[in-house]
Amino acid sequence: MSDRPRGLAGYATLSRMAFGYQSSQILYAAVRLGVPDLLAEGPAPVTRLAESTGSDPHALGRLLRALAVLGVVEEGEPGWFGLTEQGQPLRADHPWSMRSSLLLLGDPDTWRAWGALTDSVRTGEAAWDHAHGRPLFDHLARHPELSAVFNRAMHEGTERIAPALPRAYDFGRAHTVVDIGGGNGALLAAVLAATPGLKGVLFDTADGVAGAAEELRRAGLSDRCSIEAGDFFEAVPEGDVMLVKGVLHDWDDRRCIAILRSCRRSIAADGRLLVLEPVMPSGLGTPEAAGAVMSDIAMLVYTGGRERGVTEFRDLLAAAGFDLTEVTPPLGGSEIRALVAKPA
Repeated sequence: MSDRPRGLAGYATLSRMAFGYQSSQILYAAVRLGVPDLLAEGPAPVTRLAESTGSDPHALGRLLRALAVLGVVEEGEPGWFGLTEQGQPLRADHPWSMRSSLLLLGDPDTWRAWGALTDSVRTGEAAWDHAHGRPLFDHLARHPELSAVFNRAMHEGTERIAPALPRAYDFGRAHTVVDIGGGNGALLAAVLAATPGLKGVLFDTADGVAGAAEELRRAGLSDRCSIEAGDFFEAVPEGDVMLVKGVLHDWDDRRCIAILRSCRRSIAADGRLLVLEPVMPSGLGTPEAAGAVMSDIAMLVYTGGRERGVTEFRDLLAAAGFDLTEVTPPLGGSEIRALVAKPA
């Protein structure tokens, strides 16, 4: 009898894990319908929300009850729902918005890829390739709407850690910082805003930098930052500080070394390279470790890439002509650290 409560507790935990897909899709449906944005000004009745979203009132009421169970909305007067504090980041205009991330994670193409995880484990190949017959970035190039969602989701993730980077590393002695694979420029904008006089170059594919000019204009940084499109396997712009965030974990060692060698050819002799990635720890007992491990399995699904430990990063950097000199603490409460390297 003494084992029964323990066994039931374990069953309940596993049940929550197994049915976690329901929570993901409930949140996805809410943001796709625009419900959190409609509740930004305060509670609203189901009837009005249904009219605004073009939804069936009864079905929408059921969705809102499910959102209430998840703790992201609450019902005040009968039939009236408002966002809770926990639900605020579902709004598009929230400073820590995760709306685009949810639109990416809940997209049918993403779900199809996760459904091929077993194939990834059996073959060691990206689940995305199994599910869609082509690599992720080729798929995005063929689907501009999904590519735009992907870029916005990456922007959201970067915005959450970007302010911490200028506090962790002193850019005061630099003249030009190059953000390689920098997307819409959220990371570079944070560095430039914190370092008066510093110039920047934002570098990514043509699709990657789409919308970056407007982002930099809104940040008041257009006169201090240029935008270049290209292929980081071939060449990158010159600079004395280079940022490479969330790039290496997409690729195998051979292609990581190719990217790093492009950086080595263009970096100043006394320059510094900052690689920003989740770092796999030696143990699994911390929130940082959990974040890195889950990111690692996501890389298996999306690109066939992986997260790495400090020793693995040191070896990659050495193969490309860099010496690892420093590893910062996690940035902004995330699992991402900056690995600082200098030309060997």
